Amino acid sequence: MSVEKNVPDIRFRGFNEEWIYRKLQDLTGKGFSNGVFNDPQKVGRGYRLINVKDMYSGDSINVDNLSLIDIEETEFKNNKVEYGDIFFTRSSLVKEGIAHSNVNLSYRNDITFDGHLIRMQPCKITTDPIFLAYLFKTYSARNQFIFGGKTTTMTTIGQSDIAAVELAQPNKLEQIAIGNTFQKLDNLINQHQQKHDKLSNIKKAMLEKMFPKQGETIPEIRFKGFSGSWEEKKLGDIGDTFTGLAGKTKYDFGHGQARFVTYMNVFANAISDESLVEPIEVDDNQNEVKKGDVFFTTSSETPEEVGMSSIWRGDAKNVYLNSFCFGYRPKQKIDSFYLAYMLRANSFRKQVIFLAQGVSRYNISKTKVLDIKTYFPSYSEQEKIGNYFQKLDILIKQHKQQIIKLKNIKQACLSKMFI
Repeated sequence: MSVEKNVPDIRFRGFNEEWIYRKLQDLTGKGFSNGVFNDPQKVGRGYRLINVKDMYSGDSINVDNLSLIDIEETEFKNNKVEYGDIFFTRSSLVKEGIAHSNVNLSYRNDITFDGHLIRMQPCKITTDPIFLAYLFKTYSARNQFIFGGKTTTMTTIGQSDIAAVELAQPNKLEQIAIGNTFQKLDNLINQHQQKHDKLSNIKKAMLEKMFPKQGETIPEIRFKGFSGSWEEKKLGDIGDTFTGLAGKTKYDFGHGQARFVTYMNVFANAISDESLVEPIEVDDNQNEVKKGDVFFTTSSETPEEVGMSSIWRGDAKNVYLNSFCFGYRPKQKIDSFYLAYMLRANSFRKQVIFLAQGVSRYNISKTKVLDIKTYFPSYSEQEKIGNYFQKLDILIKQHKQQIIKLKNIKQACLSKMFI
């Protein structure tokens, strides 16, 4: 008869011993404790304070962003934070959010923590704090934390509830190997996130500076070799509008050989993502989308989000636009990529927002969009600008895809490398 062993599905070579189940109270060197009273009148100076909001800062607590609190030295010494201390949130509006944890990996000697947190101080002789920090994010750990919460108007958890949680762990050498693996994954995720954010900020700045501001005819930043004023044109003078899907019910969607461009696709992408289309039956009475068409959202909960635009670059037949958007088809030669990003530039967006009307929901009409005046450079300069922003978006998308891929790998490893 075979006996099932307490080992994870994926394991590093050289480790063969079974994992041992231990209660968290047996893994601590100094037990569990609550922190200091966070008096609003004492905030802004003194010692660094780990607060509830700092629990969500990433794979470890970001000590550079901590607030300050002025408390007596005796109180600080009783609640001084050390390297490897792990913290849990004591309450949550929903039970699934209880005992959210994070770890301090800083050696600073001026950090304390808030009384709304529970601190666990692992015994570093037998336990690796980094391993524990990732262990506490697994399904097995989260399930026990949630079970230990007490719900009234909020869900709360106490020191004894956390201490009673029982989890499997290997010897310290294997803990360190596992912890290092997850740290490397998190470092890669952070690197891609930083590059993604940097490129996104560059794009935002260039959308401000590479198109003329309202009342001006020359942009602040321009490619070499181009000069002179841009030409002012009304959108209605260089293109016509068309309607999206009409006369459809919810039963018409989700099946068929045709496709329709979704509202969120238009809202989220300056260049429509051709993979983000939904099935619908072919209907010759509807306006078919063509390459180079621009789509505008007609409604949103805030004026800042109304009239978002996207351009279609696909050649597929039987593609329609959803009924919450309208289409715009240029009748003059305009670079598609230039047009896509010009319509998302600050100078254009400000005009759209100004024209949006509503109270609980904001709307903009086709007529008003066609009356908007904007500026166009020569076709060759349009191409330069369009290509620049297209390349930026490709890089941003690549980093986003890597972030998603690495997060999926991390999630799979949390499932397979722990018991």
